[in-house]
Order: sequence, then structure tokens, then C-alpha cells
Amino acid sequence: MAEELNRKVIVALDVEGREQALSLARELSGSGCWVKVGLELYACAGLGIIQDLKDLGLKIFLDLKLHDIPNTVARTVKALAGTGVDMLNVHCSGGYEMMARAAENAREAGVKTGFVPQLIGVTVLTSMTANELAQDLGVGGELEDHVVRLALLAKRAGLDGVVASAQEAPVLRQECGQDFLLVTPGIRPAWSTTDDQARIVTPRAAIAAGSSYLVVGRPVTRAANPRAALDRLWEE
Repeated sequence: MAEELNRKVIVALDVEGREQALSLARELSGSGCWVKVGLELYACAGLGIIQDLKDLGLKIFLDLKLHDIPNTVARTVKALAGTGVDMLNVHCSGGYEMMARAAENAREAGVKTGFVPQLIGVTVLTSMTANELAQDLGVGGELEDHVVRLALLAKRAGLDGVVASAQEAPVLRQECGQDFLLVTPGIRPAWSTTDDQARIVTPRAAIAAGSSYLVVGRPVTRAANPRAALDRLWEE
């Protein structure tokens, strides 16, 4: 049962270097979970870490949150898709053309490799509160409404899903349909601390809300026994 649930978990390897990441990955290999390569690990280990993780049989979410002019993002997505990663992301706030070009290039890369990675868009970071969105960024209206607008734009542009808080998952599932991927960070089991996340949900609550994949970091990666902590996520 735990392995089946673990297939919905993406463990964030937000660590300082290749060896630390691979040590964690070896412990998690065979558990059913995915792993996430974010900016910190990418800066330390580069794209070479992708093949290392693939050799361990793990599915990989390359979390670089691309956000630039459409041509730059499209060409970057095409290059990254060729590495064999299973999921990539861009920022929805880059706009329709940027996302549409990225989706097109991901598909083109898949024709050559025989595998098209899932492409998802970042809506609003789960570390951000409604007050910060309004006061610091000048985005009017409700945070949830802004997330839904970005998600619908991403769907229209041809993306496979979005990154959003599980708090927004029920309305996103209703607005975007059952096949649209909802990747939800800010997942914290009842026994863990919130750290720097503002909009958090427990694992089982996130699944019940409609999340497709749960991104979990420190509750697993900083545990004395990461594999045991992964299985413990479902104990609430």
C-alpha cells in the first residue's frame, strides 16, 4: 500500500551537492517515489546528475521554473527534454506564448527521443501569502482566483498541469478537469514543522483535495531514516 501511495510523492533533493543527493536517492530507490532536482542541486551538480538518478531507476522532476522570453524558454525546454527527465516546469507568469512555445518544443523533442516529458506551469509559490501577492507584487483580487487564471492559461497553452498549493487543488480540479496534473508543494505531515512554507497541507488531505503529485522535502530528506520517513508520510 505504501509503495502505491509513494508513486504520488516527489522527494525534493534540495541538498548542497551530488554525493549527498545520490546518497539520499540510493535510500529512496525502489520505494516508488520520484525525486526532484531543483536550482540548488542543479547549480552544484549540473545536468550530469540526471543520468546518475536515472541509473537508479528513479523518475525525475527537473524543477528549474523557467521564465524568460518565449524563444529562450522554448529552446531551453527542447534541450532539457532530451536529457530524459520525466517532468519540467516553467512559470505561468511568462505568458501564453512562452508556455505554448515551450509545450510545442517539448513535444518536438519527444519525437526524436520517443518520450515526451510532462510540462507543467508554476502558478503562485507556496511560500507566498495573499498579502504578499497583493502588497508586494500588486496583484489584485483573491489569491485563489489568480491561481485559477494562471492554470487555465497554462491549459490553453498546452501544458500538462500546474504547480499550486493543495489548498487550491479542489477548485483547480473543478476548473481544469480530471486529467490536468496538479503538483502540490507545501506538503507537511502532521508530525513535521512548517519551515518556510505558508500554504501547507498534510499528504492524505492533499490527495483527497485532488493533488496528482505531492512534493515533499525536509520531512524526508532531513530524517535520520529517509525511507522510513517516506512511508511514515501516510500516518496521520
